[in-house]
Amino acid sequence: MVKQVFKLHSSDNVFVALANLPLGTELEVDGVILTENVQRGHKIAAEDIAEGMPVIRYGHIIGQATMAIAAGDHVHGHNLGMGEHHQDSIQESYNTALPILDHERTFMGYLRRNGQVGTRNYIGILTSVNCAGSVANFIAEAAEKSGLLDAFPNVDGIVPIVHSSGCGMAGDGDGYETLKRTLIGYSKNPNFGAILLVGLGCEVLQVSTLAEGFSQTIDNPHRYMTIQGEGGTRKTVDRGLEELRIIAEIANRSERSPAPLSALTVGMQCGGSDGYSGITANPALGAASDLLVRHGGTTILSETSEIYGAEHLLTRRAVNPSVAEKLLARVRWWEDYCSHHGGEMNNNPSPGNKAGGLTTILEKSLGAVAKSGTAPLTEVYGFAEQIDKKGFVFMDSPGYDPCSVTGQVASGANLIVFTTGRGSVSGFKPSPCIKLATNSEMYRRMSSDMDLNCGDIVSEGVSIEAKGEEIFELIIRIASGEMSKSEAQGFGGVEFVPWQIGAVM
Repeated sequence: MVKQVFKLHSSDNVFVALANLPLGTELEVDGVILTENVQRGHKIAAEDIAEGMPVIRYGHIIGQATMAIAAGDHVHGHNLGMGEHHQDSIQESYNTALPILDHERTFMGYLRRNGQVGTRNYIGILTSVNCAGSVANFIAEAAEKSGLLDAFPNVDGIVPIVHSSGCGMAGDGDGYETLKRTLIGYSKNPNFGAILLVGLGCEVLQVSTLAEGFSQTIDNPHRYMTIQGEGGTRKTVDRGLEELRIIAEIANRSERSPAPLSALTVGMQCGGSDGYSGITANPALGAASDLLVRHGGTTILSETSEIYGAEHLLTRRAVNPSVAEKLLARVRWWEDYCSHHGGEMNNNPSPGNKAGGLTTILEKSLGAVAKSGTAPLTEVYGFAEQIDKKGFVFMDSPGYDPCSVTGQVASGANLIVFTTGRGSVSGFKPSPCIKLATNSEMYRRMSSDMDLNCGDIVSEGVSIEAKGEEIFELIIRIASGEMSKSEAQGFGGVEFVPWQIGAVM
């Protein structure tokens, strides 16, 4: 018989419904009788909760009762609010490194001259400004129509990287530096075997500025030009095809060969979350993250606005107080940022999250942090900053998934793992994206988009550890060239979303 409800921690005063339960259902736990219909993934009061008292899930506060809640009541936005949520963020003593496994695993990747390893071998057409976006696409389309890559079987494809910025902005400051850092970071990603940079010519973020950054930081072949300098669209497309042939020949010399798992940098994301996210896919990904870290690899947690209220679970694992303070400083920045723009951190969860059973950002954050596993937090990075330390790290970013993943890829992620409960569909070229379903119903409904079902943790009793090992093995296969579902469907062409900070002028 399928369990009706699940309590995540002995101190919790709510259950999570594991099926759609009608009014009057008597739960097999504690004899609680439902006072109303409750959907799968939503919360049910396990006991009477007085107005103003904390509601506990995961053993932590997720908010306060805004009215008296009786045992058996549905607990959601109508009776649960943020309230006080201070958590002790002091560092504790359990930040020792996970033991490194004594057997070395490998994957089949593309070794670059600087020692990095790609999981894919794409050619990127990067743009300095939105005004060059159409021409970049024209070049890629012309290359496809001409069969340019037919002679280069080791090249996985051509990826135009277009965006909405690059001009109408200040020529210095956070917005300018963030876009510049993101584009240079993409040029350095080991999944690109070669880069063609295209600009208009009169933009604020000049091609020459980016080209200088490319020359100083990357070792893959790169070419650059401007539309105005070439004499217009047609001439730029013709020149672009010539340049692509040259750099494709160089990129094609790379072949897959065995590489240690320490060369993997995995960006971890959750989007379209539901009430199952924090009990199935997220902790299972955390187990896989721990396995990768134990093999010397790197995993990146991001979405600062979606760890809000759970940051103490990360600072307590920081390798030193300085790393903990870096994370807390970013949280304070976000509080000020939201206040300055008339927002609040609890604007998140989204409507889809709430429909799936999540009520407050505290609840969502506690589930989201489960993706990080148990490894020590070795460093905290700004958006799109290059990851230069191994192990589990954090990169500051918005909670908006395409923007957050853009930062992770710019930081060096050569693979993305994305958990979803509602059914997010997206891809993030040049890095392959693995989709993990949090519940079996959505997995069956959207199986053409989901790579792995984690709902069987609830429906079949599969352990978190076993599912983590399954994810870990899937990571190795995808890194070695097996196509993910999002890749097979062609996703990844429109999800480049740099974090746009500052005034648009």
